[in-house]
Amino acid sequence: MNINISFALKILQNHPLKELNTFGIDATSRYYVSITSSVDLKEVLATDEARDNPTLILGGGSNVLFTEDYPGLIIQNKISGIEIVEEDETSSTVAAGGGVVWQDLVDFALDNNLGGIENLSMIPGSVGAAPIQNIGAYGVELKDVMVSLDAIDLASLKEKTFSNTECVFGYRNSIFKNELKDKYLITNVVLKLSKQTKVNTSYGSINTVLESKGIEKPTIRDVSEAVIEIRQSKLPDPAVLGNAGSFFKNPVIDTIDYEGLKLSFPDIPGYVNGAEVKIPAAWLIDQCGWKGKRFGAIGVHEKQPLVLVNYGGGTGQEIQKLAEDIQVSVADKFGIELEAEPRII
Repeated sequence: MNINISFALKILQNHPLKELNTFGIDATSRYYVSITSSVDLKEVLATDEARDNPTLILGGGSNVLFTEDYPGLIIQNKISGIEIVEEDETSSTVAAGGGVVWQDLVDFALDNNLGGIENLSMIPGSVGAAPIQNIGAYGVELKDVMVSLDAIDLASLKEKTFSNTECVFGYRNSIFKNELKDKYLITNVVLKLSKQTKVNTSYGSINTVLESKGIEKPTIRDVSEAVIEIRQSKLPDPAVLGNAGSFFKNPVIDTIDYEGLKLSFPDIPGYVNGAEVKIPAAWLIDQCGWKGKRFGAIGVHEKQPLVLVNYGGGTGQEIQKLAEDIQVSVADKFGIELEAEPRII
């Protein structure tokens, strides 16, 4: 059944979510609507369906795990558009709608020879979700290039611009995961990208891939293609095998605690940053014997233990239970608490 709001906007009832989350979880939402503008959003939020029910903002569905049917209204952000709004000799300021697929923005930057987000190639999800998570990969985070974002307060319907500083970015974190969780929908994100070729190849195996291709002076597109090759070799395609990418954050511990762990686990890897050390969660999970384990319709990916997968027909509850079992085993063995990246609904 459809609930008419305007000619172009409809709230759908009992809407299937299987195709709207990359885990492929077969769940439904009591109400669902997609919006393509701030006007749409304000119109939807004025309805009884929005006022009388919990509301969830959904982007590309790549960072969410549904463990049950959603009892309220899901609003999917489909606000589109990418444009260069300002430029000088060294940089261009690019604005993108919150509903834009993140990789489409990366491709726009590459096509216009603008550097800064090539290391973030092939990260699933939408532009509007990127600041919430402060997406990052291969030595680059969104906070490094983001100028500001525009958002709408879901309660007051007022529009607000947040500066980079006001977003309180941290490792896979922002104010939108804490004090302002579920309070705003991000309509637009503004990035400052460079016209001057300056690539970052120091992280991971980017240099190894470039060297294998005989590339000595890589362009931003070369780096992007190397990152895509690495990701495709490690991470399953959600269109083929249900997953949400890395399920756990890499834990960060004190240097003193890290040195203590090395006494018992001499091979434990770590990336030192001042008084803190980032530990690869994949290594911890692998050491606990989870890599490649399958439990019926779900399991841990055979190549990347950070990735939990749905082989087809798995439920959100089963994946949540697997994640919790992994967390317990890592805590028992290493005394480290793993934190899940996807939002569990």
